[in-house]
Amino acid sequence: MEKFLRDWRQDALNKHQYDSAIFIGDKLLALTQNDKDAFWLAQVHFSTGNYTRAQSFLSKQDLITRNPSCRYLAGHCLIKQNRFEEALNVLGEKNPTHLITTVSNSRRKIQHTNGHHRAGSKALARGDRHDRRDEGAQDDAANIRFEAAMCFLRGLCYAKQNAFDRAKECYKDAVRIDVQCFEAFEQLMKNCLMSPDEEWQFLDSLDFDAISVTDDPSCSQEAADFTKMLYTTRLSKYKNPAAFSTATETLSTHYNLSNNPDLLLSKADLLFTQCKFKDALSITNAILQDDKYNFSIYPLHLACLYELQLKNALFLISHDLADNHPEEPCTWLAVGVYYLATNKVAEARRYFSKASMMDPHFGPAWIGFAHTFAAEGEHDQAISAYSTAARLFMGTHLPQLFLGMQNHMLNNMTLADEFLKTAHGLCKTDPLLLNEMGVVFYHQERLREAVGKFTEALKIADEIDSDPAAWISTRSNLGHAHRRLHEWDLAFAQFDEVLRLGGKDPSIFCAKGLVLMEQHRPFDAVLVFHEALAISPQDAIATELLNKALEETAGSGPNGVEEFDEDDEFEREITQKKIEASHFFARRGKGKEKIRARYSSGVGLDGNGSLMDLSDDD
Repeated sequence: MEKFLRDWRQDALNKHQYDSAIFIGDKLLALTQNDKDAFWLAQVHFSTGNYTRAQSFLSKQDLITRNPSCRYLAGHCLIKQNRFEEALNVLGEKNPTHLITTVSNSRRKIQHTNGHHRAGSKALARGDRHDRRDEGAQDDAANIRFEAAMCFLRGLCYAKQNAFDRAKECYKDAVRIDVQCFEAFEQLMKNCLMSPDEEWQFLDSLDFDAISVTDDPSCSQEAADFTKMLYTTRLSKYKNPAAFSTATETLSTHYNLSNNPDLLLSKADLLFTQCKFKDALSITNAILQDDKYNFSIYPLHLACLYELQLKNALFLISHDLADNHPEEPCTWLAVGVYYLATNKVAEARRYFSKASMMDPHFGPAWIGFAHTFAAEGEHDQAISAYSTAARLFMGTHLPQLFLGMQNHMLNNMTLADEFLKTAHGLCKTDPLLLNEMGVVFYHQERLREAVGKFTEALKIADEIDSDPAAWISTRSNLGHAHRRLHEWDLAFAQFDEVLRLGGKDPSIFCAKGLVLMEQHRPFDAVLVFHEALAISPQDAIATELLNKALEETAGSGPNGVEEFDEDDEFEREITQKKIEASHFFARRGKGKEKIRARYSSGVGLDGNGSLMDLSDDD
């Protein structure tokens, strides 16, 4: 009878016929008075959303104190009701760290087993796995998994109370106790609670060898390797890209996961960090074509659309999500991104705020909210919003980068330098970050270091095949740094390249003109300043520099040689020719005195003009 009722209850659950499951489960519990049957009845109440009824049922039956699974479910019911303090009281505030298994312990066990004969070790392994199939061992394993799940719930409670350090430790302990507690691992990765270095160290510390396949013990090692590769794809893409590529390649080829959305999202995330926005967008489009409302894809998808300024696509996505899923924070993130792309900053801020209120731990909404203040020059409010994002996402460099940029805007170079150094510790391959570090060095008169950062940024941008036009400002900054170092030829080459790439800005022409003036080419500088004024006729700097260049050209030739020097040389040449001509005619006139006398008395040459006339005729 008991088996009949359990099968009936399970069949009703599989069909989501919860009234039937409650009706049968109640009768089954009356027959057995078994804790497992009580847990399953409470589970049905939980599935229907009757959290208070499930909580009341578990409390009345006194199941919370004696059964870990029931304590877990009771805590989960309280969390669903936003009663976090009560949930912590039920779950307990301390994690059962004595249940943590480490890689070193597993290795010691393996070494001990390998000391025996190979056939004997295999026999012992089979015996151990056979022993673990008994009911008592299975109950113990299930209880350990529920203890790990309770660590995860503690982490949720602490996160809701903004105690992120304690939440992080709870999530880490949950995965250490049960490496298959993916929910806790996902919270660590999704919220970037660890730096890239910490993530990889944490992965290496996990005991994947603890994974056991009950039905087929020979597959346990393969299952452990498979799980580790899956976890590897979730880590930060700023460190160990080779390990990430190896894991994705193996999963794609050996396990037929090449078109799996999670794996494709990881690849798109890597492409986005490399500024390959078009490639990343093609992957996210492919995912959404098969699964239109996969909300985990949308933050990255929206970021790609914004970077590529595809406003029509943003408009269509925003309307579709608002019509079909107004309860999702991602919907209002999409609306905010659309308004930000169309320069409607006030509207964008309103929708980013709405998304962050629906989910206070939704990082993209906080970043977008802060961007709206930065776009309007409200630096103090932007710093406040970016600081919240930095607290929520401790492992990503972007909030630290934006904080550095805002402090730079406020001329707080020391603070800007500190924030950018923190960001650089998390990510050393972001050209934007390297450019900002170079700008701060430039303002701190550390010009040689600035040149190094600008050059490195352009090198990385070239390596990742980024659009050169996207880094015009970085190249312009490099030109200014060379100019300040009096490296005129290098500066001129950079400004010329900026103009070639399409940076038609008056300030670039002015900078190029300054370099030409330093190279004593004022006529060329005048032409360049005229080009600047053709773009912006009211540009005060270009006008002033043009006047200065014209003053320099007033006494200069086309090549910068002083005209007064040329006149003096010309006069010296004329004088020399006069002297030579006078000597010539003096020698010629000795045998012709009569002719000379006749001409001198009449229309002939006067004393002052004869030499000039002779020189002209000569």
